[in-house]
Amino acid sequence: MPQLAHNFVFLCNRKREQDVFNILGVVYGSALFLGFMNCSILQPVVAMERVVLYREKAAGMYCTLAYAIAQMAIELPYMLVQVLIFASIVYPMIGFEMTAVKFFWFVLYMVLSFMYYTLYGMMTVALTPNLEIAAGLSFLIFIFWNVFSGFIIGRELIPIWWRWVYWANPAAWTVYGLMFSQLGDRTELIRVPGQPDQTVREFLEGYLGLENRYFNLVTCLHLAIIALFAFLFFIFIKHLKFQRR
Repeated sequence: MPQLAHNFVFLCNRKREQDVFNILGVVYGSALFLGFMNCSILQPVVAMERVVLYREKAAGMYCTLAYAIAQMAIELPYMLVQVLIFASIVYPMIGFEMTAVKFFWFVLYMVLSFMYYTLYGMMTVALTPNLEIAAGLSFLIFIFWNVFSGFIIGRELIPIWWRWVYWANPAAWTVYGLMFSQLGDRTELIRVPGQPDQTVREFLEGYLGLENRYFNLVTCLHLAIIALFAFLFFIFIKHLKFQRR
């Protein structure tokens, strides 16, 4: 508890460049690792239920579309409960501004993050013949999502010929949305080694490349990738059959 209290005070006092990086690290860990764990836990369940789908579909009990909709819909309550519990604990501990609007943005981006991780895990199971290949494919893609999320290497520091990977990376969109929605309007001065003091917003724009003009785009991209993964899950589960007799 003393350590948690220390972290709370430390993160609330945003006076240095490192304080912003600490918050970035919390946001990065929250979005990526929780999403990855949720995806990994879900994949064995989807793999087992796919066998049931083959049996019931052959018996004419229900169509693939009904199965896909039910499979996606049943995950929503779990995601909402997880995010609300997580946000109610972590949000005040980080020291974010306690307003309804900013808390809403935090919850929204966490829910969207859980949704695309969940749907991506379901899609990889539908695409591959067994759980092992699905897990391996997911891990490979998650490496790219991790490296180009904007935490290990800021967007402005990524070589220009690799920045397309950043913009094609859902994890980067989540980090972008969470950071800018919480700190994008902050005007407190922070100390940056080797540079004049600058506001939090100026630091986000100059070093991390988080700008207001892309904020709405990032939100729309979340919705687009969720719809894409859901559509691909339905297509793969409908047309790819790996059942062995």
